[in-house]
Amino acid sequence: MAASVCDVFAFCVGVAGRTRVPVEVRFVSSSKGKGLFATQLIRKGEIIFVERPLVAAQFLWNALYHYRACDHCLRALEKAEENAQRLTGKPGQVLPHPELCTVRKDLHQSCPHCQVMYCSAECRLAAADQYHRVLCPGPSQDDPLHPLNKLQEAWRSIHYPPETASIMLMARMVATVKQAKDKDRWIRLFSQFCNKTANEEEEIVHKLLGDKFKGQLELLRRLFTEALCEEALSQWFTPDGFRSLFALVGTNGQGIGTSSLSQWVHACDALELKLQDREHLDAFIDQLYKDIEAATGEFLNCEGSGLFVLQSCCNHSCVPNAETSFPENNFLLHVTALEDIQPGEEICISYLDCCQRERSRHSRHKILRENYLFVCSCPKCLAEADEPNVTSEEDEEEEGEPEDAELGDEMTDV
Repeated sequence: MAASVCDVFAFCVGVAGRTRVPVEVRFVSSSKGKGLFATQLIRKGEIIFVERPLVAAQFLWNALYHYRACDHCLRALEKAEENAQRLTGKPGQVLPHPELCTVRKDLHQSCPHCQVMYCSAECRLAAADQYHRVLCPGPSQDDPLHPLNKLQEAWRSIHYPPETASIMLMARMVATVKQAKDKDRWIRLFSQFCNKTANEEEEIVHKLLGDKFKGQLELLRRLFTEALCEEALSQWFTPDGFRSLFALVGTNGQGIGTSSLSQWVHACDALELKLQDREHLDAFIDQLYKDIEAATGEFLNCEGSGLFVLQSCCNHSCVPNAETSFPENNFLLHVTALEDIQPGEEICISYLDCCQRERSRHSRHKILRENYLFVCSCPKCLAEADEPNVTSEEDEEEEGEPEDAELGDEMTDV
């Protein structure tokens, strides 16, 4: 079932000064599938579109370790100073310019039945209207025998940090269809994401779950069925269908990161200060991040993932002309032009981070082949086609990293 053009653009959010999204979806090739193309001149630095996800969910270990985020939009719920205190392990940590923190605790609301937290009444109602009525455990929120809690505990016992996916993203997909009046529309929307062959799906599941993935996948399928079985989605609960659903989330889930501290730092950067005051503030922030690194390591943000219909149509390039980010401290994804994009030109993002893009062609291909199951033929890769197949020094240094360290789209700056 193919989604309509209106469905594909239905999750885009208005951008000031523009009446429509300046892109169209076209079929590119059997190997690349769909692509996103400019319908008018897009200038460097221009926001191409802003999109909300079909569904999003915070990573389960991230939530367990008290990274407090809105259960719907993933907006960070801690004040910037509270965030800094937790990340540094210093309860007395004080931030200058507290007025720059944008967190509004007076707007926070909880589900009256299970007490999960939202950043606003709007998010609480949006969640209830879309999926939360099905997923709400009520007073059984902390009951280890509740079917959803059993499913989440099984997931945490299999998929350790650094996290790249969440079983609850799949649960919200099912719950959305269960609650929907127009079930077929949502099934069409979810079917828009790329499909893989059975062998490719097994590779993705193996990457997420490790060597014992077949037994673990069957355990998750059994618990998933016990918690959420839905007649309209019966195919998703079969062994083959569940593997396909797993692979869909593994390859299309876009990482989302939010941070009240990061928002505060950006606001500090925008302050107009005397030179001496600027130097003092910058030195304070530099030391703060050193303290955080010593206490917490690399895990700074509230983290999760979401499924974005239009963004998923953007193909990869090692020399992208656009990038994704989450500047609103929630799940709204911004796609911004990195250079002027001409009408008819394909809009490409990178599935690799900045450091990975500087590695050798062989190293880049290794990451993309292992995590996205394709061989890149972007202009940079074609220009470097005659280079020897030598692995970058960085790859040799990182051979000891967890196998799933690269999986999932790049978690872009908030």
